[in-house]
Amino acid sequence: MTDRFRVARQVFSGLLALVTLLGAPAAQAKDPLHALSGAHDLQVVVPEGPANGAIALPATGPATTTLPPARGMIGLAPAPASSGTAMASLADLVEATPVPAHLSPELECLAGAVYFESKSESLAGQLAVARVIVARSQSGRYPASYCGVVYQPSQFSFVRGHTMPAINHASRFWANAARIAVIADQGSWKSPVEGALFFHATRVSPAWGKTRLAAIGGHVFYR
Repeated sequence: MTDRFRVARQVFSGLLALVTLLGAPAAQAKDPLHALSGAHDLQVVVPEGPANGAIALPATGPATTTLPPARGMIGLAPAPASSGTAMASLADLVEATPVPAHLSPELECLAGAVYFESKSESLAGQLAVARVIVARSQSGRYPASYCGVVYQPSQFSFVRGHTMPAINHASRFWANAARIAVIADQGSWKSPVEGALFFHATRVSPAWGKTRLAAIGGHVFYR
């Protein structure tokens, strides 16, 4: 009797263990937190690929976008060379003045004089030289054209037999001289020695009974 009771008890224990084993997945399905409670049993695998598992969104437009102009910039044109008063400095005006592709013969004479007389001077010094030629042409005391003033005998040392030496038109010196000639001709920037009719190099001291205005760089200017 004791042996049969022991055998029955073992069978009952085995059946109970089997029922418990079969019921565990159902219980875990009803309680997901229980299934994730063992963090050491959870393993996440990220698939290999160019996006490293990220979702690739389809393209919805072109790769580049053209933005509209900033407000206030629509239709903005470069400042004309004649608007010198709107510029902060003579250098700004020179920079904003295009180098003419072709100069008239008169402006060619004016730019040539600036080039040979003052190409190594400051922009203010170049403008002063140019404005002297302009002032002479308007004074009634000298020829009424730039070329007439420049080629007047015994006035400019670079003139030889009514001609100028060759000019390097590809140099920045000529580009500046041409711009200064345009500015001086238009009167779009006031020279510090406005009204001067004479100048000489600071290395000489002629006995001129004239009114000295100022020295700019390597030249002294008079009225």
